[in-house]
Amino acid sequence: MSDATKTHSESNSKPNRIEIPAVGDHVGQTIELEGWVDAVRDQKAVQFVILRDSRHRKIQLVNPTSNTELAAIISALNAESTVRVRGTVAENPIVKLGGVEVKLDSLEVLSTAGENLPMDEQSGLDIRLDWRYLDLRDPRKRLIFEVNTVVQAAMREYWLREGFIEIHTPKLMETASETKAELFEVPYFDRTAYLAQSPQFYKQMAMAAGFDRIFEIGEVFRADPSFTTRHATEYTSVDTEIGWIDGPEDVMDFMEGWLGFVLGALRDKCGPRIAELYDGLEVVVPGPETPFVRVTHAEALQILDKYDHKLGQHDDLDPEGERKLSEHFTAEGKGDFVFVTDYPAGVRAFYHMQYDDRPGITKGFDLLYRGLEITTGAQREHRLEVLEAQAKARGLDVAHLQHYFDFFRYGIPPHGGFGFGSERFLMKLLGLESVREAMYLFRGPNRLSP
Repeated sequence: MSDATKTHSESNSKPNRIEIPAVGDHVGQTIELEGWVDAVRDQKAVQFVILRDSRHRKIQLVNPTSNTELAAIISALNAESTVRVRGTVAENPIVKLGGVEVKLDSLEVLSTAGENLPMDEQSGLDIRLDWRYLDLRDPRKRLIFEVNTVVQAAMREYWLREGFIEIHTPKLMETASETKAELFEVPYFDRTAYLAQSPQFYKQMAMAAGFDRIFEIGEVFRADPSFTTRHATEYTSVDTEIGWIDGPEDVMDFMEGWLGFVLGALRDKCGPRIAELYDGLEVVVPGPETPFVRVTHAEALQILDKYDHKLGQHDDLDPEGERKLSEHFTAEGKGDFVFVTDYPAGVRAFYHMQYDDRPGITKGFDLLYRGLEITTGAQREHRLEVLEAQAKARGLDVAHLQHYFDFFRYGIPPHGGFGFGSERFLMKLLGLESVREAMYLFRGPNRLSP
């Protein structure tokens, strides 16, 4: 039969393949759906299949057991199998899933799931990471990555609005970006290369190139044998560098506006969904009434001393100190963010600028968010002779830093920037147990798979 001679019913016999939210718009029509089998209720007279799509939206499918051929297929179904179904949409007010259901005409099994799943919601984190693709079928886990997508899009929107350029720096390096500690060595033809700990040197090269304002979102690597909830050997670093600054305050001011914009966008786009899946959790957007607290390292130690948490004047803040300091300011109603500034040089990178009138104190800062350091930043030292002297004072091999020092030989503006821990931010934002949950696939000292 030619196309021209087909009857009306024949030419329109192919079902509409639609998504689950649109099912209610097709009452009385034959449709096609695809998804995962969420549950099967195999009763004496009728069978019910709950179909779930990739976004965890569900619909009820119905088949009378008198349809024996289809009934046999449904009886053999295991949860999490993938199927393609055809059927007629019918109204049913007692159905909680939208007041409609699909009366099945056919069900095609696309892939069969094993009978006993290797994990469930009660499994420990290590088991869930072993079976990460199953773990990510949980709508709460999927939302983490939806949130991250919105966060990074908002970051880029703000950067672009402010005239920034995106760069992508090498992850194979000839020399260390900070020190040779915590470096992964990689055979590289006839020599050794290192996986980048940070894009820091190349961000500063962009300043020498006259790019003025740059950003990068990329992977970095640290051979850190830590097993804490905040560490990973590979993670996503969000980096920014800004030229022609007058001081580290310019960088902190930028961060305050940038993060406020990001959280505002997240609240508008994902706020209701976060509240639904995370027990009413609210996306808190800092406003003019709650500017980020700024406290010097010395002042932070004095505050911690009041809580009997004692650190030396040349010590970095430890995790407990970060928590106590954040709790102190939260209790005072001063918001979730705390800048700790003016760190001693001994706990900062050699390229952090020091105050001319306060040698040994850097123009470096950390940003704490809900008790966790999520950012390290500073004004960088741009005067070559001072930079070389600071490297020598740390006992660094200056010969191995010559390519880096060359960036400063032919004119470079005063500049500064920061590195922001994306997964740490997500962890605290959503109240997750560990950065491992904020990563698609975690890498740590004992984990290289899946």
